[in-house]
Amino acid sequence: MQEQVDTLSKYGQSFQSKVLSALLVDGKFLDTISEITTPKFFEHDASKWIVSEILEYHGVYRQPPTLDVFKSQLSKVDNVILKKTVIDQLRHVFTQVGNVDLEYIKNEFTDFCKNQNLKGVILQSVDLLQAGQYDKIKELVDNAMKVGTETDLGHDYKIDFDQRANELKRSTVPTNWKPINDLMDGGLGPGELGVVVAPSGVGKTWILTALGAAAVRRGLSVVHYSMELSEHYVGARYDTVFTQIPSTNLKERKEEVKHKIESLQGKLLIKYFPPKGVSVRKLNQHIEKMMISGNKPDLIIVDYADLLLSDSNKHDSTYAEQGGVYIDLRGMGGSLEIPIWTASQTNRSAIDSEVIEADKIADSYAKVMNADFIMSWSRKSKDKLNDTARAHIMKNRFGPDGITFPCKMNTNTGYIEVYDANSPDGVIATKQSASGQLETKKLLHKKYVENMGILIPFILPLLGFL
Repeated sequence: MQEQVDTLSKYGQSFQSKVLSALLVDGKFLDTISEITTPKFFEHDASKWIVSEILEYHGVYRQPPTLDVFKSQLSKVDNVILKKTVIDQLRHVFTQVGNVDLEYIKNEFTDFCKNQNLKGVILQSVDLLQAGQYDKIKELVDNAMKVGTETDLGHDYKIDFDQRANELKRSTVPTNWKPINDLMDGGLGPGELGVVVAPSGVGKTWILTALGAAAVRRGLSVVHYSMELSEHYVGARYDTVFTQIPSTNLKERKEEVKHKIESLQGKLLIKYFPPKGVSVRKLNQHIEKMMISGNKPDLIIVDYADLLLSDSNKHDSTYAEQGGVYIDLRGMGGSLEIPIWTASQTNRSAIDSEVIEADKIADSYAKVMNADFIMSWSRKSKDKLNDTARAHIMKNRFGPDGITFPCKMNTNTGYIEVYDANSPDGVIATKQSASGQLETKKLLHKKYVENMGILIPFILPLLGFL
């Protein structure tokens, strides 16, 4: 019964026999497919043995074996039944050599490999399905469908000039800040990874929210993954950024906020996952569900990557795990062709830094290596008093780095602006940041006086007692 099914199948025994003939007469065809074919694609033991000998001989001599070679190898086979079926099969294969439609076999061969791979996956998936290993099944199916897809030999420097020139025009998702966009050649492009680095309390979520909001204002679709704040809390952050209404006043100005966000052209989806409760693979699956429903995002915000689990359980240290996360994140962006912004924590030494350099990033090496663009944000206490900050470009694949920009940053209204250092606004922001030290002293003195005023009635009786 199985033989009847194979005979009727498009890629059954008849097709497989013709493949063997093609492999024996067309050395170039054999060169092309030698890396994607395997004996397991063939149904019968005789065919598997012949393919195995063809591939082994080709691997050494870079040509198909002759009939004499097969005879020599057959002399080493002890299995009488296998030897007889191989002889019968070889006789048939060599007989039909002149009647094989080589072009048809070549055109169909990749689909044949995919078909045979999928057969194996289906059989393998029975046990995986019972075990509930759905991710593994998906991985096997995806790999099966990739057979033979890698046909690009590379970029021909001279011939592909026009293609190269056109591709240099990147399709980007801009930030809300012109000085940053100018350095990035327009913004973050498909598959690229941008990282915001800052100590705790500086406002990483506010910055990521501003990046997402800039895309929504442009009519783009954004998905914002949060591993710290709830979906409603992040949504309130976006309300503030879009309206510039302080977070404390959002409720009393509800109708104004609603009217403002209804006028936005883009889409925003906010999804919460618990910290260290989700991996990049899970994020990828969530995005694929969005794409199936026709909602492919133009930008992904991950708030933030340090709180993701690695997809591998082989890491023996936090450093290795973080490296795995950033590799996975960069790979996800590349496969989906979607830009990703995320954030990372600094180590403790960065808290008092005027400008945060790469050595201040926690587990820095893996993050720096995998990111396309990294900017650090620093806000000391004096900056918070004056609503100032500094954005420093640590890494930039698209242009110069090592540049520091003065910023205005108000986390009450969500207002964030980046200035060119030489612009009038940039000069003012820089002066305000510098003057913050004096303002800090004044504030501390004021609090000291206020506290002493409260304590004096209690202190004086004690002094009299002494």
